[in-house]
Amino acid sequence: MQMQNLSLTEIGLIIIVIFGLYLLPALISFLRRNKNWMAVFLLNLFLGWTGIGWVVALVWSVIR
Repeated sequence: MQMQNLSLTEIGLIIIVIFGLYLLPALISFLRRNKNWMAVFLLNLFLGWTGIGWVVALVWSVIR
């Protein structure tokens, strides 16, 4: 198998997509005008890496 060399642009795009998916709960909360959007953002930022924190932030972002 031959490894494909990624350009700097492709690597940057991959990083942006991953970061966007990571912050998806915060974005949903902000766009839905959730009154606790900042708390959702902080939870997502600091505990989203655990997976459980990300799911909790996602659920919190869609409930009113």
